[in-house]
Amino acid sequence: MKEIEIAGGGLAGLSLGIALRKRGVPVVVREAGNYPRHRVCGEFLNGVTLATLENLGIAGIFTDALRHRFTRWWMGERKILEAPLRHPALGMSRWVMDERLREEFERVGGILRVRDRVKPMAREGLVWAAGRHLEKASELLGLKAHFEGVDLGGCLEMHVGDGGYVGLTPVTGDRFRINVCGLFRKGDGGGGNPLLRALKSCGLRGLAARLGKACLDPKSLTGISGIALGPQERQGELLTLGDSERMIPPFTGNGMSMAFESAECAVAALVEYAAGRWTWTEARREVEDLLEKRFASRVRLALVLHRCLVGSVGRVVLSSAAVSGVLPFQWLHRKLS
Repeated sequence: MKEIEIAGGGLAGLSLGIALRKRGVPVVVREAGNYPRHRVCGEFLNGVTLATLENLGIAGIFTDALRHRFTRWWMGERKILEAPLRHPALGMSRWVMDERLREEFERVGGILRVRDRVKPMAREGLVWAAGRHLEKASELLGLKAHFEGVDLGGCLEMHVGDGGYVGLTPVTGDRFRINVCGLFRKGDGGGGNPLLRALKSCGLRGLAARLGKACLDPKSLTGISGIALGPQERQGELLTLGDSERMIPPFTGNGMSMAFESAECAVAALVEYAAGRWTWTEARREVEDLLEKRFASRVRLALVLHRCLVGSVGRVVLSSAAVSGVLPFQWLHRKLS
């Protein structure tokens, strides 16, 4: 069989590598960083099905994941919604998840090369899963940190402020350890915790005070900038997956699920290529078609709602609809995941 090379050892890259190895395909994953590590993400899976995880061969990794069944939303200091999730969201720290995926990939015979950076140049057999396109003009900033001593009652929380929003997620069953991850406008800098500072700048002072009383894990504090939401800039005929292909706005909690789903979209076509039954062009086009069918409408709807959440008029409309009970939350949740 022909070898598949994957640039990027995140969720999409490692899960694709595992799925291909379990089908007898030789795989090399080249990762610019190392393991374990913290990542800017919500640290729960919302939307991915057990069938997808089983198809990728990674369902066993999540047997002890937390099961989140409810979500609560605040608009500023006002709680506007509490609702059950259509399916339980699976909660797990990326520190743990990435390490488990790495171990499984190497256990099934995959070759992992860390601290190995690849140039994004299209070539036969290369899958690009190395993360989002860097948009230097973007004013968006992602921040994440773990706190201990915050009891969410097992729920997911979303807090929407002026031009930004942040999600809170339990990541362990004890010590009330939570992940706090938000998307904000870039600020003017300053001292202290940048995440708490960003919360205050977008009007979420109550939440900032609540987290200020908790215990921050300083090693978990992570940030990213240059974020471009939606379809990412194409690099010629490079086959891209996960955030490299398109980014859904993070309020959906669906980004990690999309990473696994995009890997699933690629498995069958890459097996056909590796076995010599398809050309690389045929395999790449098949994957691109599957990604478009699976994600295009989902991401378009999410972008519309994102613009509402970060705009003052849109926030008023959504808040009023939620409080009055006319916001179709279950329909939106189904369409966005």
